[in-house]
Amino acid sequence: MPDTSTGSDTSKRDTGNTAGGEGGTRLSRRTVLAAGAGLTAALTVPATARAAAADERRLKALISGMSLEEKVGQLFVMRVFGASATAPDQADIDANLGELGVRTAAELIAKYRVGGIIYFTWAHNTRNPHQIADLSNGIQRASLEQPRGLPMLIATDQEHGAVCRVGEPATLFPGAMAIGAGGSAADARTLGRISGAELRALGINQDYSPDADVNVNPANPVIGVRSFGADPAAVAELVAAEVKGYQSSRVAATAKHFPGHGDTAVDSHYGFPVITHSRELWEKLDAVPFRSAIAAGIDSIMTAHIQFPALDDSGDPATLSEPILTGILRGELGYDGVVITDSLGMEGVRTKYGDDRVPVLALKAGVDQLLNPPSIDTAWHAVLKAVQDGELTEARLDESILRILRMKSRLGLFGEPYVDRAGVDRVVGTRSHLATADRIAERTTTLLVNEDATLPLDRRRQPRLLVVGADPASPSGTTGPPTGVLAAALTEAGFTATALSTGTSPSAATVDKAVAAARDADAVVVATYNVTAGSSQRTLVERLSATGKPVVALAVRNPYDVAQLPSVRACLASYCWTDVELRAAARVIAGRVSPRGKLPVPVQRADDPTRVLYPIGHGLTY
Repeated sequence: MPDTSTGSDTSKRDTGNTAGGEGGTRLSRRTVLAAGAGLTAALTVPATARAAAADERRLKALISGMSLEEKVGQLFVMRVFGASATAPDQADIDANLGELGVRTAAELIAKYRVGGIIYFTWAHNTRNPHQIADLSNGIQRASLEQPRGLPMLIATDQEHGAVCRVGEPATLFPGAMAIGAGGSAADARTLGRISGAELRALGINQDYSPDADVNVNPANPVIGVRSFGADPAAVAELVAAEVKGYQSSRVAATAKHFPGHGDTAVDSHYGFPVITHSRELWEKLDAVPFRSAIAAGIDSIMTAHIQFPALDDSGDPATLSEPILTGILRGELGYDGVVITDSLGMEGVRTKYGDDRVPVLALKAGVDQLLNPPSIDTAWHAVLKAVQDGELTEARLDESILRILRMKSRLGLFGEPYVDRAGVDRVVGTRSHLATADRIAERTTTLLVNEDATLPLDRRRQPRLLVVGADPASPSGTTGPPTGVLAAALTEAGFTATALSTGTSPSAATVDKAVAAARDADAVVVATYNVTAGSSQRTLVERLSATGKPVVALAVRNPYDVAQLPSVRACLASYCWTDVELRAAARVIAGRVSPRGKLPVPVQRADDPTRVLYPIGHGLTY
């Protein structure tokens, strides 16, 4: 579990509901607006064409007054270690010095004038709601107090499900594939609206979500359950709905990963995937959700570090491809919003070129924001030198900065850059939000197999349950372990459930221990996690089934597990292992609610992957 303290001496001193956050300094509205270069309320969301034109003129005037160094900085979105912008823990100071050459977020902003910060759990940015809000305020102040200071874009990957940086007590929703199983555009929009409202209350104004990839490859190691599914039309509808939800809460949504990362067996964090789709197939499959996102007014689109020969045969990744980003995304699809790279620290974008060339080539290709390069100093100076040498023009930088400032203006950041603790308490993790997440989750659990009416289990005939299986780490660091959550939820439903963690690769001794424990139970629930043909999870399920006790398998990540478990009499899919999905699955197992989810992807047979075992839309009920 993460540290729930405020995380820094500075933030501990701020106990009031001030608009200043870190340091407890109460800033008047006059001070805040003055820090925003005197533009104040004129840089709020325009209500008329005349106001829009005036806003555009003022943004261009801002850009004309910036130095070249300030312009270069505005293009970068960077990580930084620490729970405080000015007084992080010593270990985080050391990490910042080692990776960034500065001690704090405030120093990073002062030195490089970066336009945005990305929050990570592992960087200790997201310990608890008040700390996050204080950090956000500290970051905004550090930027606004600079000469010609601008408000910051503060971003994170809050996809929900398998990728989630802000954890409990914030509201956590089912992930994309679970929402795909629910099939409700209204639920997707509600997710965006509530998640957006909570992020905004924490000072996070840009979310790198939703995932617009169409996952048609069961072996995809990087997308999978992060996608809404394999049907492009269904994915497109849910992407647009979630975008509208985030927009309604004044958070910039980001569709990713263009031109489509759903059919790869290589993880672009560690390798260089190649997509072999034809141009015709791309139009019918990968492009559909991105067109839908653009029609919905998407704020930003993230690039993919993938090679797509049918769209660009140069061998360059899409992130560095002018034919893909300028020719197709801007030209053919008509998108004029912000284009942001996926992390520039990923191997997929570093394969052909050095870290000094990648940011320059990305800008030449049509990118606006450069996300998280390995070395900010190398990348920043490379872009600066490219302009000084004439490889990039200052006018080219101005185009991207104008798009970035338009987004900041549209989000109201020039007028309201700060958040307050009262807003955190009023919005984040409220009873209403949590109840809504539970209701949505109940509509996603998918029953795939139910031989001999094994489910629902009966607490009178089967009062003693054993819960075994995988306990993967929590995406946000605040939930789980899955077997314990399932056991607690089943006990709450009237059973007496005992948890026994067996892991993703149970040893023979662990399997024997689980089988022995099953003898004292009336039924067994097994949480499976990405079962393969050679996985000892298969052995565990087979040995438990051989005891004659009813065995229920719950696939807590990919729904494809069912194809590897022919002996199981009942199998469900939850699509993720966070608490909200596991509690919903437990209520289905206990018969408290009926299963309603439908497969958003096909499941192929294990013995013949060319044949479908369960098609899109399969899902049982009772």
